[in-house]
Amino acid sequence: MKKLYKMKYLLLLVCMFSVLIASAQNKSNITGKLTDESGQPLPGAYIGIMGSSAGTNSDVDGNYKLTGVPNGTITLQVKFIGFKELQRTIKLTGDFVANFTLQSEATALTEVVVIGYGSQQKKDHTGAITTVNAKDFQKGSITTPEQLIAGKIAGVNVVSNGGSPGSGSVIRVRGGASLSASNDPLIVIDGVALSNDVIAGAANPLNLINPNDIATFTVLKDAAATAIYGSRASNGVILITTKKGEDGKPKFNFSTQISAYTVGKTLDVLSSKELADYVNANGNDAQKALLGASSTNWQDQVYQTALGSDNNLSVSGTWKTMPYRVSGGYLTQKGVLVTDKLNRSTLSLNLNPTFFDKHLKVDLNLKGAVSNTRFANQAAIGAAASFDPTQSVTATNQYGNYFEWTTTANSVTVLNPNASRNPVSLVQMKNDNSNVQRSYGNLQLDYQVHFVPGLRANLNLGYDISKGEGTVYVPAEAAQSYAVGGLDNQYQQKVNNKVGEFYLNYAKDLKSIKSTINATAGYGYYDFLTTKYFYASHKANGDIVSGSQPAFPFDKPQARLISYYGRFIYSYDSKYTLAGSLRTDGSSKYAPENRWGLFPSLAFTWRINEENFLKSSRSISDLKLRLSYGSTGQQDGIPYYSYLPVYSYSVAAAAYQFGNTFYQMSSPNAYDSSIKWEQTDTYNAGFDYGFADNRITGAVDVYFKKTKDLLNNIPIAPGSNFTNEIVTNVGNVENKGIEFSINAAAIRTKTTNWDLGFNITYNNNKITNLTAIDNPVYAGAPTGAITGGTGNKIQINSVGYPTNAFYVYKQVYDQNGKPVEGLYEDLNGDGVVNQDDLYRYKSSNPKVLLGFNTQFTYKKWAISTTLRSNIGNYMYNNLAAGIGVKNNILNPAGYLGNSTSEIFKSGFVNNQYQSDYYLQNASFLRMDNLGLSYNAGHVFGSDKNTSLRINANCQNVFVVTKYTGQDPEIFSGIDNNFYPRPRTFVLGVNLDF
Repeated sequence: MKKLYKMKYLLLLVCMFSVLIASAQNKSNITGKLTDESGQPLPGAYIGIMGSSAGTNSDVDGNYKLTGVPNGTITLQVKFIGFKELQRTIKLTGDFVANFTLQSEATALTEVVVIGYGSQQKKDHTGAITTVNAKDFQKGSITTPEQLIAGKIAGVNVVSNGGSPGSGSVIRVRGGASLSASNDPLIVIDGVALSNDVIAGAANPLNLINPNDIATFTVLKDAAATAIYGSRASNGVILITTKKGEDGKPKFNFSTQISAYTVGKTLDVLSSKELADYVNANGNDAQKALLGASSTNWQDQVYQTALGSDNNLSVSGTWKTMPYRVSGGYLTQKGVLVTDKLNRSTLSLNLNPTFFDKHLKVDLNLKGAVSNTRFANQAAIGAAASFDPTQSVTATNQYGNYFEWTTTANSVTVLNPNASRNPVSLVQMKNDNSNVQRSYGNLQLDYQVHFVPGLRANLNLGYDISKGEGTVYVPAEAAQSYAVGGLDNQYQQKVNNKVGEFYLNYAKDLKSIKSTINATAGYGYYDFLTTKYFYASHKANGDIVSGSQPAFPFDKPQARLISYYGRFIYSYDSKYTLAGSLRTDGSSKYAPENRWGLFPSLAFTWRINEENFLKSSRSISDLKLRLSYGSTGQQDGIPYYSYLPVYSYSVAAAAYQFGNTFYQMSSPNAYDSSIKWEQTDTYNAGFDYGFADNRITGAVDVYFKKTKDLLNNIPIAPGSNFTNEIVTNVGNVENKGIEFSINAAAIRTKTTNWDLGFNITYNNNKITNLTAIDNPVYAGAPTGAITGGTGNKIQINSVGYPTNAFYVYKQVYDQNGKPVEGLYEDLNGDGVVNQDDLYRYKSSNPKVLLGFNTQFTYKKWAISTTLRSNIGNYMYNNLAAGIGVKNNILNPAGYLGNSTSEIFKSGFVNNQYQSDYYLQNASFLRMDNLGLSYNAGHVFGSDKNTSLRINANCQNVFVVTKYTGQDPEIFSGIDNNFYPRPRTFVLGVNLDF
């Protein structure tokens, strides 16, 4: 019996051992390595088995190991922040090695290009389209979104308006297409087309958008790409996509950076000693007696080293099945001009759930911003250059105890009306404050119809609302407003814009005939409404000076646009693509008989590298020909009711008194009942290329744009009851040019990467018509107002010349090369020098734009830089023309001024504003950015999901130019009172956890 129990026990042990062996034989180990596209290891990446909790993270060398995985068919899932998720299904029968190469999100995004109302494979797109991703953005202290792509895209010129906090930029895509209407591109953020209208109290409407929330910029440049946007796309389209939620557990990102701003270059004016020497050598006794005993550097008094910080926190992940991203930002920035300051708070929410087995995709995007700004009095910039440096900042008087120039009138001491005001008083005794709130967003529903495969219905409902209000206060004793008893002004504006769009899209792969079709048809409704605008001007004691009423007493300023559009794309054999679009827009800005505009486009693409004679090529990885034509319209930048006979209130000073009450009268506005669409036709031919497995990529484009029926301001004949000018359709403008871009991955190893990018644009701009009937003696439309004299303008728009050509006299020089004051060439040879001898010379428009960027990475270190260059742009040095003469120092009006060193070069006694002597070549090379970063990797022990990056940047590093003024890059081409762009030093930290 005892033996029997021993036998049973032994048999049980054998069975258990057999089960363990069998169980062990049914499980295996999976090992491998996770790397990026360049072969560098990815430490901390997650790899797991879908449908189970089994998972691990890669080690510092990118290696991983999954043990005890049950044999059978499984799906491995790999995730890593900043890289595209990978999935691989394998049949596991034993130990297995699975290596993964992850593709960065930036590269993944370039595979699909965002186009109007949809997306398209990059290899198939037919238009001139360029995408810039977050990893290629400009680095450093970036306040407004457009600064992210400066110098990055061929054909796109981004010029900041100056160095004030939140200052906007002029953006031009392939040159300006209009004269008096808008030349700004249409900006679309996550499907919401923004208005380019000014928001009261905001230096720039775009500075209410947090650049840290932006994932990509896509610029549509030719009409094949932009025509689907019709009437708002003559100047190109910029599509901005913001960052979205990610799959998986919550991931946090915190970034902070501290910035210091300094004036890189001050104006070259005379010191107190130099001025005193000049006055003593050239002035009379009365002028010498005006010299003070101080030595004041007025630029040092009004400029400062300013500080700023930008802090952002975001969390993204998936809650149940809904991806989400929530972010907040707070920016504070002081300007280099004393008292200038901007504070901005932003919030962003993105939800991207799917329903009905992923047939219904929902995108909810909500953005909000609040900014508080104190605007410094920029009049102090010019005053600091022209004010006498021998005078002290303060003095005991009734003007706030600041020194001011006075004179005697009727035995009474009064302010000298001709003298500059004390620069420090200008900034310290003016409080110009604003509060602006803006929110924009949309709900987009994209439904893949169950019963019709390939058919999608898309509904997009968006809004853009803003409220701006502010006050401007100058005390009564301040010299700058002493004559009017000071200022106490208020303003307020409310804007409510709405977007409603619906389109159907059908895509079908016809494999039997090697074809694909993609068709879109849609409808759009756009409403632009200013619900409130108010402005009131008071004296400092509260007495009203004037108050504004709505420009149109019978209505609120409002414009509506209704659109119908369609697009059809046909591809054959993955080689040939033919695309066409048609859009018709109706705008309330035009009369019913001219309200609708029709805007077609047609494009063809040939993927040459797919042909048999190139398909096996090892060197050519991509070669594509693009040909396109399209037409776009223009209705931005003109009055809302320019076709109607309407009245507006006169200014308060022109009110009539009845009894004790003053009544503002109404006067008729000039109008043109037949005003119609401005239209731009664009032709484009281009090549996209790639070599060495796309280690080298780029594009070449040739384009021609012709704008006809220009929306233009033309003078009205004297004697009419209207204002001096009217907006009507007169004139044609042409832009033609060449674009070239190249990007190269020069080095790709496990430890070292080197990327380079270069682009060049040549653009030739010319006016071909300006009058309704041929008028060969018409000189053109003067433009480009300057400081000095009354109503002086230095530029002109003339037929046969570029826009904003300078209109000047040709200076005569003596035998020593010195300009002879008041002597100009008689160009028409009639023996008299007058306005008929003015000639058109150069333009503020650059002929060539250049951009270069590079990044070199070695292990955890990276260094990068961005440079830009303009060639062929000229600048009018208004500052030198205004103060660089003897009479600005020894002013006959009884005060002393200051001058630039120009006074010694020209020797002019009086101002020569119209002389071409003050026109200078302003071509330049600017290093925009120089950055150094260090990837510290994991910082919280064994937590491999954390990553720390430290970066340092210098912006506006240097400028190489022959131009002698403040800055060679001023879009208008007129250098006067320009707020200097600061040199900025930035230290930042970015933490993922």
